[in-house]
Amino acid sequence: MTPDELVAALRAAGCVFAEDEAELLLAAPGPLEPLLARRVAGEPLEQVLGCAEFDGLRVAMVPGVFVPRRRSELLVRLAADGVRAGDVAVDLCCGSGALGMALRARVPGIGLHAADLDADAVRCARGNLPGAGVWQGDLWDALPARLRGRVRVALANAPYVPSEAIALMPTEARDHEPRLTLDGGGDGLDVHRRIAAAARDWLAPGGRLLIEVSDAQVGPAVALFERAGLLPAAHTDDDLGATAVVGTSPIG
Repeated sequence: MTPDELVAALRAAGCVFAEDEAELLLAAPGPLEPLLARRVAGEPLEQVLGCAEFDGLRVAMVPGVFVPRRRSELLVRLAADGVRAGDVAVDLCCGSGALGMALRARVPGIGLHAADLDADAVRCARGNLPGAGVWQGDLWDALPARLRGRVRVALANAPYVPSEAIALMPTEARDHEPRLTLDGGGDGLDVHRRIAAAARDWLAPGGRLLIEVSDAQVGPAVALFERAGLLPAAHTDDDLGATAVVGTSPIG
């Protein structure tokens, strides 16, 4: 297959950046045809290639694991502000472990832990986070009890797409990423409520919980943090198209 034929096949499959994708597929190891077939079938390019770019890092990927989005770099940047070596950091709903990986690159020496309910995600994250504690289980409950009251910062890229909006998502996300990584319930904030409700048991005084939300969810997210006893603040990054809410555990 010539490069022009590859571009044409990708374009016919609806790939907007067909030329760029063709270049990456041609450079990938192994036979081209199986990779192209997977991409044409709608599998995310990052899963096909076995890696994703995030915050300047190369993150290993496997099929069926949530692909990190560039907008989540806002969570990493906010989390790194005020964290230093030796602090305990947690990546909840970690997926591939991309956020924890990027945070550790920005702040070397942190005590990093990550957790996810999905076994494939946990295996992927363990490969990306050597030396970190990567745990399988439900949110905070997956973590060792010894971390209670010691977490300086927790990032939670939890699912926040309202259930009724899942059908409107691109095929590659809807059909090739686990629904539990996308579906946030009726208003998209069901998992965030559970995370926030237990946050003060795990955060150190002055510790922070960071979540990613849509613009329309900022008000409800701020309110749920307030109900959980956290001091909320909203942040946006227009370049990334990202919105985050940070909740700080009171001191004293």
